[in-house]
Amino acid sequence: MRHFLISILFLSLAAGCSSIGPHRIDVQQGNALDQENIARLKPGLSRSQVRFLLGTPLVVDPFRSDRWDYVYLYYKAGRLAEQKRISLFFEGDTLVRMEGDVPPAASPAQSPPQDVQP
Repeated sequence: MRHFLISILFLSLAAGCSSIGPHRIDVQQGNALDQENIARLKPGLSRSQVRFLLGTPLVVDPFRSDRWDYVYLYYKAGRLAEQKRISLFFEGDTLVRMEGDVPPAASPAQSPPQDVQP
């Protein structure tokens, strides 16, 4: 009877630990780029307005001060689950161009209807 109980205990432990290995935590790195705030970016905004929307850029090249790079990486259980990158280009204090994972501008047919007051 004792060997039977030990066998049952061993089998239940082995079934519960089917994936033996180190625990991998979820890791977020960089700027959490909210799609709503990214959609608000448009040419003509000042550097302070961009910083208000997206936060301080992750990468500012000291040799090219006219470019800000925002990078976001999300690792789930050690595997890359999400990656976003946006590069913003300035002339003086004004945003002139955006590259990277920028959502397309909504056309009038796609934009939600506006509330109409009777």
